[in-house]
Amino acid sequence: MFGYGSLIWRPGFAHVETQRARLYGHRRSLCVYSFVHRGTRRRPGLVLGLDCGGSCVGLAFRVPGELRDEVMAYLRERELVTSVYLERMLKIRLDDARMVEAVAYIVDRKHQQYAGALDVADAATVVRGAVGQSGNNEEYVLSTLKHLEALGIRDHWLEEVARLVAPDATW
Repeated sequence: MFGYGSLIWRPGFAHVETQRARLYGHRRSLCVYSFVHRGTRRRPGLVLGLDCGGSCVGLAFRVPGELRDEVMAYLRERELVTSVYLERMLKIRLDDARMVEAVAYIVDRKHQQYAGALDVADAATVVRGAVGQSGNNEEYVLSTLKHLEALGIRDHWLEEVARLVAPDATW
């Protein structure tokens, strides 16, 4: 499994190993309107998606074969709640240079929740004050940045959004 956002800091499934990994051809992007977890239909928030282009550093989670079906059922329930993500098997490069296939959830650009390439100010406006079933949107952004920083991963665009949303916060 490849995690690039909240899966890094809240995987919620059994795994036996994690390793930094890079996915080529997709980038981490705050490009999905959240109607459930970090917002509502009346007041959407924004969550991360893997959008086309660039590359993304995240975590690869190795799941034991006997737990595969259980983990996939959990991930599908979590990630496919509104069908904005497409489940794919994609090649990733692990930090030890091995290339492996991993399940990844990429954004469906045709879906109504696809926000596209927002500028920093517009993204911050959507994030600020949005709350959903999993909590407030600002906390989601700040927690993601805190965990990326702990792994030595920089996301300059997301950092700029966070500075506008919570100028006094540290991550």
